[in-house]
Amino acid sequence: MDIMSKMARKTTAPVVEVSVAGARNRLSELLGRVAYGGANVLITRRGRPMARLVPPESVDDGQGLADVTGWLKDTHPFIAGVEEIVSARQHHLPRALKRPARGH
Repeated sequence: MDIMSKMARKTTAPVVEVSVAGARNRLSELLGRVAYGGANVLITRRGRPMARLVPPESVDDGQGLADVTGWLKDTHPFIAGVEEIVSARQHHLPRALKRPARGH
């Protein structure tokens, strides 16, 4: 798929913004809009983006950064910095995961 068709598809899909509660109540309808209407649904909590529903064909399954090999040696300082950041993030839990689920 060429870049122009990707750009055209991104600009033509309507974006629907819905709260988490609204998404929970209207999930079937939203999935239909995404699957059959090509809509993008942005799910927010208190106005902050939390997740996005997109049509499967809009996801680029091409080569990502994790698939690229050989352009940096394992001893490059960039690799050490990334590994340090990743190991620090493994110790951090978002607040949503720290508290027990409601009603349990």
